[in-house]
Amino acid sequence: MKLAAIDIGSNAIRFQVSTVLDKGPRVLFKKLEYVRFPLRLGHDVFSTGRISDKSIEKFKKLMKTYKLLIELYEVDEYMFCATSAMRESENGAELAKEVQEELGITIEIIDGHREAELINKAIASYLTDQTYLHIDVGGGSTELNLYTKGKKIKTRSFKVGSVRVLEHHDLPVMWEDMEHWVKENVKREYGKVTAVGTGGNISKIFELAMLKPHRQMSLKKVKEIKEMIEKLTLEERIYQLQMNPDRADVIIPASDIYMKVMEWATAKYIMVPEVGLKDGMLNHLLEKRQQQQKLNFS
Repeated sequence: MKLAAIDIGSNAIRFQVSTVLDKGPRVLFKKLEYVRFPLRLGHDVFSTGRISDKSIEKFKKLMKTYKLLIELYEVDEYMFCATSAMRESENGAELAKEVQEELGITIEIIDGHREAELINKAIASYLTDQTYLHIDVGGGSTELNLYTKGKKIKTRSFKVGSVRVLEHHDLPVMWEDMEHWVKENVKREYGKVTAVGTGGNISKIFELAMLKPHRQMSLKKVKEIKEMIEKLTLEERIYQLQMNPDRADVIIPASDIYMKVMEWATAKYIMVPEVGLKDGMLNHLLEKRQQQQKLNFS
């Protein structure tokens, strides 16, 4: 079975096709194709409230390309999800309707809770019955999820994201709201809190820390990597650290978000499971497919 997930974010649009290997106790997703296109919808939306005509033209070409890849790979199930940039734009719903009419593609513009719910499907297998604060930093928003004793007990989405902060469209009240939420909900009686980080920026920081897979990264190490990156120019980050240009400028504001949340929660370590929204979407598609098969056999 082949599944495809298209994550339409504020900083980039990701496309992944995976084949499902369901031969044992654990289902595995083998990646067949991954494309990350740096179309920064958040730049338009957080500045003007709308997706520009130039971005719309590129967006439609990209959706057409992804549709062709879905057909070429003979994908069984697929899902297109758009997050903060499209849901906040004045013309996001209109653009989704045009794509539906012109290409036959349905784009789900999801809210923060739905986004967190899908990412939860991807990280659930990495968690035990301890206390975790999941921090997912995107271009336009940050989703926080609190887990204790194996259950998610709190979730909240905040309009603080790497592109939004980079372009100074964040407000002090947004940061204060996030700080208040963390300090109010991460209670002492839950014991030691471990952060769980998802998003391309924390994955890059983990890679630069050169830790072994599945090791936890200390807050001190995150700060060290951030300070090392900060000393480099954008060109040096691209050539010396092998960063994409659209990663090189947002990695510092993104790292600030992770660090602040960890400090507020008194979390000294962060796990980086290398999964995100697209992985949650693939899990969702698999569950949907399995449910359909059960109904067909019943």
